[in-house]
Amino acid sequence: MDMSFEDLYRRHADDLLGLATVLVGPDDALDVVSQAVLATIERDSLRGVIDVRSYWFRAVSNTAMSWHRTRFRRLRRDTFVATPSNVHEADRMTAVDARRLLARLSDQQRTVVYLTYWHDMAPMQIAEMLGVGEGTVRKQLARGREQLREVFDRG
Repeated sequence: MDMSFEDLYRRHADDLLGLATVLVGPDDALDVVSQAVLATIERDSLRGVIDVRSYWFRAVSNTAMSWHRTRFRRLRRDTFVATPSNVHEADRMTAVDARRLLARLSDQQRTVVYLTYWHDMAPMQIAEMLGVGEGTVRKQLARGREQLREVFDRG
């Protein structure tokens, strides 16, 4: 590897932060990126990696999924103690906000939608980057689009 970890990070930080922001929101995005990048460096898993950007995109996506699982467990635990709310989230949404809309998608759908529309990546590129089949990417993109359409139609 010709570049230092610091140089590699600086080169890809904005893209990684953009993905993480879409996946977990702006408040936690930097933490997710830091955790993902540091984990790959600490495990020495970048050795032999040709496309570090793609590798880190996958690491950020996986770290975000883990973050959501942890957050969901905590929220479920806290909700068990709290008073239940009978107000549906869709009713509280007053303005069309891309982050809020994307938050309604699964992590995989959100990742695919983000890479498709923010980075103009083709399904084949996304599939290769995420280590999944191209059909999986196309299916997740179609499901994500359909969910977004439903939200737009209601709102």
